[in-house]
Amino acid sequence: MAIKRRVQCKSRLATALEPKARLALVRAMLRHVLSALDAAETVQQYAVVSPERDTIPAQVLVLADAGEGLNEAVSHAYGSMLKLGAREVLILPADLPNVTGSEIDQLVRAGRTGGFALAPDADEVGTNGLFLAHRGAFPFQFGSDSRRLHLAAARRLGLPDCVVRLPGLALDVDAPVHLRQMEQDTCIDQLRA
Repeated sequence: MAIKRRVQCKSRLATALEPKARLALVRAMLRHVLSALDAAETVQQYAVVSPERDTIPAQVLVLADAGEGLNEAVSHAYGSMLKLGAREVLILPADLPNVTGSEIDQLVRAGRTGGFALAPDADEVGTNGLFLAHRGAFPFQFGSDSRRLHLAAARRLGLPDCVVRLPGLALDVDAPVHLRQMEQDTCIDQLRA
């Protein structure tokens, strides 16, 4: 899971939320995703890629993000996890307010059948979850049109097209419209707690 320096997070929400509210939201969503990872039966260990620890619990491994961009940070973290002996890697963003441990398990189990699984965003354009049981390099393409780019990269590596659509993995909070969706779908008070 990758997350920017907290004060830089969610700048696209500046028209909807004051800086303190954005920071509180970012921290709450991160706590929620970490809790979902703790609840997942298929996840034994996880790490956060970030330039700072901030409120990440001490027992969670934090891998440094040198600030060269999301794809470089994820690539470096992926390589680090493989060097540490990981045979499977699951990549999630830190802004999934509705994700559950059960949904994480579904994505991982789907990916284990062929070594690859992708959970798209609600618009079917982005990537909100990526599972790899592939020991070689993978060309991460998070950003614009990442769903299509990740599927094409998987095909080039001989990995199956495994797309897993789950509601908690579909909603990531990137724009004011996503805040409204989150308020409809989530008990927002639970995230703020």
